[in-house]
Amino acid sequence: MRKTSTAKTQVPVAMQLTPDLVAKTFKLVEDDGPEPNWTPISPQQLDELVSRVEQEACDEEIWVFAYGSLMWNSGFEVAASADAVAYGWHRAFSLRIERLRATSDAPGLMLALRPGGSCSGLVLKLSCETKQQDLRTLLAREIRYSEVCDMVRWISVKTPTGTLRALTFWASTKRSRITEKIPLDDAAVLIAQACGPAGSCAEYLHRTVLDLADRNIFDRNLWQLQQMVATRLRTL
Repeated sequence: MRKTSTAKTQVPVAMQLTPDLVAKTFKLVEDDGPEPNWTPISPQQLDELVSRVEQEACDEEIWVFAYGSLMWNSGFEVAASADAVAYGWHRAFSLRIERLRATSDAPGLMLALRPGGSCSGLVLKLSCETKQQDLRTLLAREIRYSEVCDMVRWISVKTPTGTLRALTFWASTKRSRITEKIPLDDAAVLIAQACGPAGSCAEYLHRTVLDLADRNIFDRNLWQLQQMVATRLRTL
């Protein structure tokens, strides 16, 4: 998927990927367990990852840069939030999946940060009172396999009050097998077909683009992608 920039601007009038089209992608799917050929992260490894992030935070506040589902479903109590832009990064559907919102027979894609461009989103602050537990919950959600522990990192983001250091989740180049650059045409095919026990990839795309639109954020690639997915679904 090519690099893109995002900005606070007036979004186009209406999405083509409507709830009715998204509903076409839903089906009952059994949970087949973890992703094939990947090792679920153990409680001990998760504890070590939490400790590593806490040490890197140096007892300071922990902010998380949200650019996809964390914007509309953080999974933890947000102590504070602010608009933020990550320069040198862009969101892209480049994380290949065969579980959650997909299956091995109909694989799909989810978002990850990739180098290049810029990305408008939010920073979310973890509560000081529940910081360790919330951090563990967050990392358990985003880092499910021991092989991908390097897909969490710190980046600098610009906010209305200045620059913050924020934790985020990216498409590590060490994981090129699951984080390849994917042309929009190919991404549209995968997103339109994929559904798993957690829902469909089209639903994930719809909710993300809708949330961005509500925040007056226009991502050119995602806007084009929802149009392409809508076109495919209308033919079903």
